[in-house]
Amino acid sequence: MVMRYNDMCGEKVSNLGFGTMRLPLNEDKSIDQAQVQEMTDLAIANGVNYFDTAWPYHDGKSELSIGEALSKYPRDTYYLADKFPGHQVMKTYDCAGIFEAQLEKCRTDYFDFYLLHNVYENSLATYQNEDYGIIDYFVKQKEAGRIRHLGFSTHARAENLPGILDYLGDNIEFCQIQLNYMDWSLQNAAAKVAELGRRGISIIVMEPVRGGKLADLGDEANAKLKALRPDASIASWAFRWLMEIPEVRVVLSGMSDMSQMKDNLATFTSGDALTDEEAAVITEIADSMKVGVPCTACRYCCDGCPMGLDIPMLIAGYNDLKFQSAMTVKMQMDAEPKDKWPDNCIGCGACAQICPQQIDIPSVMTEFSDLLSSGPTWAELCAQREAAAEALAAGK
Repeated sequence: MVMRYNDMCGEKVSNLGFGTMRLPLNEDKSIDQAQVQEMTDLAIANGVNYFDTAWPYHDGKSELSIGEALSKYPRDTYYLADKFPGHQVMKTYDCAGIFEAQLEKCRTDYFDFYLLHNVYENSLATYQNEDYGIIDYFVKQKEAGRIRHLGFSTHARAENLPGILDYLGDNIEFCQIQLNYMDWSLQNAAAKVAELGRRGISIIVMEPVRGGKLADLGDEANAKLKALRPDASIASWAFRWLMEIPEVRVVLSGMSDMSQMKDNLATFTSGDALTDEEAAVITEIADSMKVGVPCTACRYCCDGCPMGLDIPMLIAGYNDLKFQSAMTVKMQMDAEPKDKWPDNCIGCGACAQICPQQIDIPSVMTEFSDLLSSGPTWAELCAQREAAAEALAAGK
């Protein structure tokens, strides 16, 4: 069996990519570098050639870790991807300072693939800010050969992706999106794939198993899949489902231990995608797992809302949070004006009276507001990450 490969930007990239956001840890929560090295060695021995990291991963230590692990290999035998953190709330956006530090941390003179990290509704203004000059800087780095291919990642809503693509224009060669068989409809990833495919932009997949959620579907669903493929892991079904999508070039997996690496290598070297029958079972399971409220986005509720809330959009966020607690939803909500958040619902009930699905919308808004207020906000998380980056730079 051999690794599956695809063409992306004229490069022969492995279908499986090693994502380094969830590296193995020691008991003290430091990165287990010995295991990272073993996993990297095994990955390369089995044909993996795409490695992905980013400025904030593991409080800035992911770049150091994968840089060390790859340093024993000739630089032209693997592809390394990194990202500029323009999506974070930062005191300043120092393109040159961050890029030079990334090159040093990764022990390289160039990046094969470089991404503008999460260009979405709330970060677009940062990337457009002429004072920061982010896009111009990285286009110049590409022209200088220090970046071979420039792209972006995004958690933007599907309806806003075309505008982002229009702005970025021909500077962009590829795009990284959250894609799995739950988010195909839950986050309308199907529309994102269609838009990127229409423009001929290659897709890199993040969160293929939804942070582990799709690695264990519960006893009943697990049994259905085991009856069809007794020897296949539950997680492998999510990866095989992605093999059916022609626009997908690389599927990133944030593998946290050697067993996950071995399992994924077995999946991507078998060359065995899902049959039509198996794909139908996955769709059935995905539909049965969806929780939340059955909003059809008919928008009848919006016309009579005295607060002017985009109720279908808010319900979609609520359903996403109900499926799995996600910082992505908080991040997206930060892009919305505060007077359009669910806590502005006055509970008049006009929406519920007209809802064809008979949804108790005021109750949904109350619960969504409570969910959003639990845990750190996106801005607070960014502040924690920036403090960690400063501490790392200071050698603490």
